[in-house]
Amino acid sequence: MSPQHFLEMATFTFNLVGLVVCIGGLTLAHRTRHRVPGYLLAGLGFLIAASPVLYPLIATPVP
Repeated sequence: MSPQHFLEMATFTFNLVGLVVCIGGLTLAHRTRHRVPGYLLAGLGFLIAASPVLYPLIATPVP
């Protein structure tokens, strides 16, 4: 099975996990002491949620 087929099947899972990680990061960023790690965690959550969309853009060879 190619990575593209796996990502198409697991898109919903990636979106849910990315959403939870992003919300956790933004919740952590509310505290002044943990602002930077919270924003980094929120960015990581966004990348997890967007990975099924970003993979074809990165993996497709340019003609």
